[in-house]
Amino acid sequence: MPKRTDLQKILIIGSGPIIIGQACEFDYSGTQAVKALKREGFKVVLVNSNPATIMTDPELADATYLEPLIPETLEGIIAREQPQALLPTLGGQTALNLAVALAERGTLARYGVELIGARLEAIRKAEDRRLFKAAMEGVGLDLPRSGYATSVTEAEAVAKAIGFPLVIRPSFTLGGAGSSPVFSQDELVEAAARGLSVSPVGEMLIEEWVGGWKEFELEVMRDHADNCVVICSIENVDPMGVHTGDSITVAPIQTLTDREYQQMRDAAFRCIRAIGVDTGGSNIQFAMHPQTGRMVIIEMNPRVSRSSALASKATGFPIAKIAALLAVGYRLDELPNDITQKTPACFEPTLDYVVVKIPRFAFEKFTGADQRLNTSMKSVGEVMALGRTFKEALQKAIRGLEVGRAGLGADGRGIDPQLKAVIRATDPALRERFLEDIRAHLRTPNCDRIFYLKASLQCGMSQEEVAWMSGVDRWFLQQIQEIIDEEERLRQFGRSRRAIGP
Repeated sequence: MPKRTDLQKILIIGSGPIIIGQACEFDYSGTQAVKALKREGFKVVLVNSNPATIMTDPELADATYLEPLIPETLEGIIAREQPQALLPTLGGQTALNLAVALAERGTLARYGVELIGARLEAIRKAEDRRLFKAAMEGVGLDLPRSGYATSVTEAEAVAKAIGFPLVIRPSFTLGGAGSSPVFSQDELVEAAARGLSVSPVGEMLIEEWVGGWKEFELEVMRDHADNCVVICSIENVDPMGVHTGDSITVAPIQTLTDREYQQMRDAAFRCIRAIGVDTGGSNIQFAMHPQTGRMVIIEMNPRVSRSSALASKATGFPIAKIAALLAVGYRLDELPNDITQKTPACFEPTLDYVVVKIPRFAFEKFTGADQRLNTSMKSVGEVMALGRTFKEALQKAIRGLEVGRAGLGADGRGIDPQLKAVIRATDPALRERFLEDIRAHLRTPNCDRIFYLKASLQCGMSQEEVAWMSGVDRWFLQQIQEIIDEEERLRQFGRSRRAIGP
C-alpha cells in the first residue's frame, strides 16, 4: 500500500519539559519522525513547550510552535494550521494524554483532524486499566488479580478481596508516578490517596503484587496489513518491583528458553491486536514467576517509549521513523531496513551481540530523597554498552556511568576497600556485621546493588542465597561469578610474574 494522498499536513505534539520518566528520548523520536515525514512530502506542524530540543530547530518542521502543551493552546493552533491528521504517539505520555483530551473536547471532530498511528479507542484501551484488563482477558492472556477504585473506600474493599501485598497503579500516568507497593492497611490508605491525586482521571488499579518475578519487555510493531514484528526483546536484571527505567536491562532476553520466548512473542501479538494499535510501535511488559513459569502481562504503551529509544539504538532499527511512515499508509514489507538497505523492515532484527543499559542516578544532589528503588522511576539518565557477551557489555556500561568505577571492581572504590578488609580480618563479629549490611542491600533495591551482588559472592554466599534475597536470576549471578574468577586469575598471574621477576 503506497503512502496516503489524502493527507497534506500533519500535526506532531512534543513531550514538553525534560522530566524524570520523559526526557531526551522523545526528542530523539520526534526528530526522526519529522525528518521522515518531510522526506515523503508532508508538511509538518510541530508543537512543543521545550525550546531546548533538536525537534524545535526552526529549520526542521514547516511550522514550529513553542507554546504551553494544554488543550486550549493546541485547539488554537489546529484552527490556524488546519492539519488533516494528528500523530500522537511520538511525544510520550504528554502527547498521548493531550490527544485524548482534544478528542473528548470535540476539537478533532470539529476541525476534521484524524488521529493516525493509534486511534482513540486503542489509546483508551491501553491507558485505562479497566479496559486493558477486559481486552487482555478477552484474548485469553493472564494478568495479576486486580480491581479498580476511584476512592480510598473502594480501594480498601478491593484490598480485602485480593489480600496483601498489593501494588497501586494510577491510570494515565507516566514513569510510574503515584504507584507504590503496599503491605499493610495503613500503607494502603496513604498510597491510595496519593494515587488518586496524580491520576488525571481519578482512577487507579489495585493489583496482586508480583514483586520478585522476572520482568521482560518486547518492542512490537504493527502495520495496516496486520503484519507484526518484534524489534527487540529486553530482560530486566532486577526483578519486578523496580521500575524498568531504574533497572539494569539487557537485550536480547537471556534467561528464557526458546519455547518460553515464542509464547511471550505470540502473547505480545495478541495484545497489540486486541488493543487495536493500527500502526507503529508498542512496548509490552510481562512478568514471569521464576519457579512456576506463570506468565502475566503487566501493561503496554501504545506509543514510542523510552524503551523504544533504547531498542532503536540497540538494534539499529529506527522505530520512530518507521512508526511515522506506517502511520501514513506504508506497510513494513514496503520499507527498507536502514542497515542493510536490502531486506524489508518486516524482518525481525537478530543480534549477535549483547546490549546492557544501566540507569544513572543523581542522589548525591538530592540528599533528602529516598534512595530505595520501587515502582516510581527515580533515575535521571542511562548509559548503554554493547559487547560480544553480557559480561563485556556490563563492564563497559558500568565504566560509562562515569562514577569512578572501572567495571564491577578491582579499582579500590566503593565497597571494595571494606570487602578487602573483611576478607583479611579474623574477627567473626566484623565479618557478620559486614554480611548483614550486604544482605540489607540485596533485599532492598538500590542504585548500588550490582556492586553488592559481586561482594556477596566474593564473601562466599551461595548463588542460591543471593538469588533468593535479591530476586536476580541465577544466570546473571553466574556471569558475575565468572568476572570474579577472571579477576582472581589475573591477580594470581600478576603475583606469579612479580615472584619470577623481569
